Amino acid sequence: MSGLPPRVVIVHRRTEFTALLARHGTRGQAAFFLASRGRDLAEVEARHDRVEAALAQVSAALPADWRVGRVERADLDRFLFAPEDRIVVVGQDGLVANVAKYLADQPVIGVNADPDANPGVLVPHRPADVARLLAGEASVAPLTMVEAVADDGQSLLALNEIYLGHPSHQTSRWTLHVDGGVERQASSGLIVGTGTGATGWCASVARSRAGAPVLPAPTASELAWFVREAWPSPATGTDRVQGLLGPGDRLDVAVETDGLVAFGDGMEGDRLTLAWGQRVSIGIAERRLCLVL
Repeated sequence: MSGLPPRVVIVHRRTEFTALLARHGTRGQAAFFLASRGRDLAEVEARHDRVEAALAQVSAALPADWRVGRVERADLDRFLFAPEDRIVVVGQDGLVANVAKYLADQPVIGVNADPDANPGVLVPHRPADVARLLAGEASVAPLTMVEAVADDGQSLLALNEIYLGHPSHQTSRWTLHVDGGVERQASSGLIVGTGTGATGWCASVARSRAGAPVLPAPTASELAWFVREAWPSPATGTDRVQGLLGPGDRLDVAVETDGLVAFGDGMEGDRLTLAWGQRVSIGIAERRLCLVL
């Protein structure tokens, strides 16, 4: 394999316009569907055109003798990334989080396909930057990831956060072991987030909490955790509902409800399914995402 030229893998997501055509068959039917909901197809098509233009510009910037692979978000769990691949994510910030769990130290270049709509935290680059970045003219930020490991060997990685609870977010029961203490709890879910995810779900919970911990920065070796809507009862407590995890710290959860799940970064289809009596350990992952700055 050493004699082969480098490979760039372009990661993208099907646009809303493409999905509408696949669902409704024609542009006219798609326009009628959106109009019935007070929306204009022209706006959706314009966003699609910007994404397509960004993909075309990125493809044109690649060295002519390099190999190229392309993968859609929906196919990430079936795509085989090689250790020497260079990853170019073209789309929105969340797409970087979606691909992160499938990588192992490959550098990731995030390209913002629609700067008017996307904040660009994880996709800070323009398509015109790709050639320079592939040539090595950039630094790399190692972003902390979170992992969940079940006692049956199942494991899960995420860049933003991991949710553990019932798939419908109804009340779940478990015994939580953290910081040397133990508490039985009834809750709508447990969230453990990284600094990268600190502007999302964790931030929403922290804003509503008195005494919430200061959320970590993206490159900090810490995780924030929150037990949502813990319910006090004679059998369940609310004393251990938030905190930080540093290197070597773990949240250990003894499941007491059948059918609980753990999933990362909002990808509910790629999840762990847990039964009563199982244990899950959550903490900082050894692997980090190498984001090209």
